[in-house]
Amino acid sequence: MKAAASSAPTLVETVTVAIADRIASRQLAPGARLPSVRAFAEAMGVSKSTVVEAYDRLGAEGAIVARRGSGFYVAGKTRPLCLKVIGPELDRAVDPLWITRQSMQAGPGLLMPGSGWLPATWLPEDAIRRNLRQLARTAHAELTSYDQPLGFAPLRSQIARRLDEKGVAADADQIILVDSATQAVDLLGRFLLSPGDTVVVDDPCYFNFHALLRSHHVRIVGVPYTPTGPDLVQFEAILAAHRPRFYLTNSALHNPTGATLAPMVAHRVLRLAETHDTLIIEDDIFGDLEPEAAPRLAGFDGLQRVIQVGSFSKTLSAAVRCGFIAARGDWVEPLVDLKLAMSLGSGHLAAVLMHRLITDGSYRHHLADVRDKLARDMGQAARHLEACGLKPWIEPRGGMFLWARLPGGLDSADVARRALAKGVVLAPGVVFSTSPLGQEFLRFNVAHCGDPRIFSVLASAMSG
Repeated sequence: MKAAASSAPTLVETVTVAIADRIASRQLAPGARLPSVRAFAEAMGVSKSTVVEAYDRLGAEGAIVARRGSGFYVAGKTRPLCLKVIGPELDRAVDPLWITRQSMQAGPGLLMPGSGWLPATWLPEDAIRRNLRQLARTAHAELTSYDQPLGFAPLRSQIARRLDEKGVAADADQIILVDSATQAVDLLGRFLLSPGDTVVVDDPCYFNFHALLRSHHVRIVGVPYTPTGPDLVQFEAILAAHRPRFYLTNSALHNPTGATLAPMVAHRVLRLAETHDTLIIEDDIFGDLEPEAAPRLAGFDGLQRVIQVGSFSKTLSAAVRCGFIAARGDWVEPLVDLKLAMSLGSGHLAAVLMHRLITDGSYRHHLADVRDKLARDMGQAARHLEACGLKPWIEPRGGMFLWARLPGGLDSADVARRALAKGVVLAPGVVFSTSPLGQEFLRFNVAHCGDPRIFSVLASAMSG
């Protein structure tokens, strides 16, 4: 008992860490004045002497400085941003970027049912090589020049046409090319957000939404997700209580659940967003994998309150970085200015290559083949998971993801750690959700579930 008591942090240590974390996460910038000793003591529920000692310790470390008659101030230059400090206190081994790190540095023998992309053998490598050879013989401008501010016009026209097929009416001049959907969300965050704003995301949601939004120093509120979209009662309550700047979601083939937004829910979401002056960012990165196009919020809304983003990273090539933003006309120019300030433009060569792949018919044939493979593998993966004791949350209408519940109160992070030790990267639910729900689920990419060793390792990891 004595050892346990001595290992617990003292009040001084607790206060010291609280202040240090605020400095590291940039809530307190260099030169910022710290709360007075009295105010901070009241806020923390401790004595003034405790705060004085904590300030003394931080002063000795050079983190803060005292100015006679004025108070205490943050010292030094801005420290490098650390997402771990901004985020919740999670085990660093299993946090919102855990799957990305494990999958991207995977060796040749690692099995990756937790990854978020298609197998390399499923992608149209021959078509990419053929079009690259053709590009190598074109005029030098295609290979060496910066792109236009909005991006390669022929590709923007093709994207506008493809959006129209999904019920989203957009002119080519409402399309802004960027390097990825992730860059698109980051650009929109810089455009729309101020530190301290609130953003609503689905619970669960794509894990990188959490990591990316934390870098903008906003408050993240999760709305429970159902098989037909966000829980409307909870969504309305959150919008009324928090007045969020925007709602970030997938409408089609939701990541990680595979669910699809129902038309009735879409209409209600838009009405609530209008009532509470909330914008919506619709990430449609998996939309091309749908067997038939489901409703899009951007289609119902006409790109007035909804901004849609997407890319070809999941369907054509992650190495050829090319994405887009579809937005209302009066936002295009300031978004382009911000894009130019951040990157001097998007990748011209990537845009020209993507345009060729779309217009020569390669993309349509490739998508038809991928959809057939995913439909086949979805059923096989569901049967294997059920044999291991996991229950799929829903049967998705398409796409690559199955969201499956673990049996018997097992913790997804523990199962993922044990599987990784045996050469299998799983996607634990705790990286998709900050609620207790995440502990019960794993996300499976059915395109990577063909190796039977995955399920033997999974069964072993579940048994401990």
